[in-house]
Amino acid sequence: MRLTNYFLRTLREDPSDAEVTSHRLLVRGAYIRRQAPGIFAWLPIGLRVKGKIEAIVREEMAAAGAHEVHFPALLPKEPYEVTGRYTEYGDGMFRLADRRDAGYVLAPTHEEVFTLLVKDLYNSYKDLPLSIYQIQDKYRDEARPRAGLLRGREFTMKDAYSFDYTDAGLNASYQAQRDAYERIFTRLGLEYVIVTADAGAMGGSKSEEFLHPTPVGEDTFVRSAGGYAANIEAFTTLVPDSIPLEGLPDARVFDSPNTPTIQTLVDLANAEQPRADGTLWTAAHTLKNVVLALTQLDGTRELVVIGLPGDRDVDQKRAEVAFQPAEVEAATEEDFKKHPGLVKGYIGPWSADGAVLGTASRTGIRYLLDPRVVEGTEWITGANETEKHVLQLVAGRDFTADGVVEAASIRDGDPAPDGSGPIESARGMEIGHVFQLGRKYAEALGLKVLDENGKLVTVTMGSYGIGVTRILAIIAELNNDAKGLIWPKPVAPFDVHVLATGKDSLAYETAEVIVEALEASGRDVLYDDRPKVSPGVKFGDAELLGVPTIVIVGRGVADGVVELWDRRSGERLEVAIGDVVARLGEVG
Repeated sequence: MRLTNYFLRTLREDPSDAEVTSHRLLVRGAYIRRQAPGIFAWLPIGLRVKGKIEAIVREEMAAAGAHEVHFPALLPKEPYEVTGRYTEYGDGMFRLADRRDAGYVLAPTHEEVFTLLVKDLYNSYKDLPLSIYQIQDKYRDEARPRAGLLRGREFTMKDAYSFDYTDAGLNASYQAQRDAYERIFTRLGLEYVIVTADAGAMGGSKSEEFLHPTPVGEDTFVRSAGGYAANIEAFTTLVPDSIPLEGLPDARVFDSPNTPTIQTLVDLANAEQPRADGTLWTAAHTLKNVVLALTQLDGTRELVVIGLPGDRDVDQKRAEVAFQPAEVEAATEEDFKKHPGLVKGYIGPWSADGAVLGTASRTGIRYLLDPRVVEGTEWITGANETEKHVLQLVAGRDFTADGVVEAASIRDGDPAPDGSGPIESARGMEIGHVFQLGRKYAEALGLKVLDENGKLVTVTMGSYGIGVTRILAIIAELNNDAKGLIWPKPVAPFDVHVLATGKDSLAYETAEVIVEALEASGRDVLYDDRPKVSPGVKFGDAELLGVPTIVIVGRGVADGVVELWDRRSGERLEVAIGDVVARLGEVG
């Protein structure tokens, strides 16, 4: 591939909108070009890297027994309406209509049409198990596309689907795909952590994410030294034992003016309501009551109050999962005006007249508790009266709730739910996700087969996704230096980059011979044969493009030698012209 006629123009300056290294270098190196926010064109050298990643994915999918198909990205809306995801996806789905006003979607994922394809062709348990997949572009209307390929509106994804008629079969198919993912990420040189995850709009009984730990990751996950790992949305609180109610002191209301924060409340309680045992009240002794507004898919708005220890906050992502598919936000002043039973700043699950904030209370608002608020625990909390709080309010005796919710923030040091020790948090980027969908989609779309006894049974499914273009960006994030990209050999756009430098025609004639020999040995070669470009520019482009092995054909040809440049180590070695192919064979 000669640079004199290759469609490639590098940039000297960083793009103004680039937020991360991969975005900056992929644009400068002419791998991609921005078309709109979160939407990129792929140029020839970028497609080569993308194709190398896809080839590894295809090899491992074949090894796992999956067969490749290809669906359109533009699909009718009706299958998504049947499963409910046409509305569940909310603003994240691109919806459009044709000239006859028929509804379509740009598919964010393809569970529905895969299900219908198998329904159309298969009707017996003898046809199963089946695993099929595609590598296809997906579309999601991200509110804030950012970081180049790491979070876009159009992205390439491998999505596979398994079909079984027994739960045991699903478990086997799921494990086969999970194992294939581990092989893929190992071959790509990507560190990964497998974490328990929330299934979200996909649904299903089991969900695991493959996260690549990275400071630029948009996901927070937690793990323990004992092997537990989960993203924060799927983390479950280790529930403490309940406490006997007998002998606990009675609740007492006290005046609490000018206590707008938990800390001011704690300070006042320590000054005027000291503990009998002489220890100090802390934020952990208070019960914070947070009012959230939930906007359902049909537009209705509902308030909910969450009671949680005062040293915790409501985590937005965990709350969104807890109340999905509703949109979650803090209650507004207008919300409070409509509900005078909520005394802002002094909200609590108890009041002087004995009312509680549950559905049976005067507010009519759901009241949910953090799992740590177990029966017998004592709290300082609002008394539902202006400038009044209550001491020693006992859960299960003085107040009850409508349920429990996992919405509180998580801290390093919290106990893992499996008893494997304290957790620590880290940032990560999702590179793969595997789901046991079960029978959700098959039931909705009528996918049934005859079993061994001639009885119709509903098929059980799995869904397995890998973000191809996101992985490409992560590899670029991990493999670069101050001068440009340094691709790992399995995904590099070319095996060797040959530079002919200087004005002596002998250098170009020698480079031609070397290129022919390298190509005859089966290597893909990028040949910089530009005749009137300075060596400095050629070196700069080679460093930016990131082919890991470079051959410099320049002044040394008069002495019968060229330079081999290992882009990764930076080492340069003089090699006899006739030994180039053999020496490259030694290093791979």
